[in-house]
Amino acid sequence: MSKMYHYATVSKALDQLHEKGFTCDFNLNSDAIKKNPEKFEIVHVYRYEGESDPGDEAVVYGIKSNSGKKGVYVSGFSADSDSETSQLLLELSIKGR
Repeated sequence: MSKMYHYATVSKALDQLHEKGFTCDFNLNSDAIKKNPEKFEIVHVYRYEGESDPGDEAVVYGIKSNSGKKGVYVSGFSADSDSETSQLLLELSIKGR
């Protein structure tokens, strides 16, 4: 990844990514990624830790497809996070790797 931006909150990161054209919600459309993970790459990653509640921990991913479709995926990273989601994201390449 060439640039790293820091935002105070998850919602601010989502707003800024939306302004950059990341309009698809891949949390709702994850089947597209699951079927063809090789066609997607992670181009932005933002990690947030809750000040007092581990349940507030999250990662915001900016994801882009080979066809140019851009969207976001928000995932928790606590110990009880969805392992299927973690596996899905591991299959995606990260730009610049």
